[in-house]
Amino acid sequence: MKQHAKGFLTLVAESKKRIKEITPKALKEKIDRHEPMHLIDVRELNEWDTGYIPTAIHLSKGVIERDIEKKIPDLSSQVIVYCSGGFRCALVAENLQKMGYSNVLSLETGLQGWLDEGYSLQK
Repeated sequence: MKQHAKGFLTLVAESKKRIKEITPKALKEKIDRHEPMHLIDVRELNEWDTGYIPTAIHLSKGVIERDIEKKIPDLSSQVIVYCSGGFRCALVAENLQKMGYSNVLSLETGLQGWLDEGYSLQK
């Protein structure tokens, strides 16, 4: 597991107090039910290229706040964000809420949790 800086972990912990998270199992059930949602991979492009959760689109953490309103103009749409381990996506989820998105979830264990559950990736 990566060793994250203390300040980063503190920032993430504070964000997680203000957001809602979803488990990999609950996300898989939503995907299997074809529930209307926007699943967004916020990792960097080189990470996306290694594989992503089926139905996801890519908007990296570096540009999501700038570009999301073009892709998802409806602020009440269900938006689920994920990264590798559930840290960066927590920060993104909080920012999207600040922008007015009212139905945002963060994948609590990130892509690693998805893989740990035995779910596959798309390439």
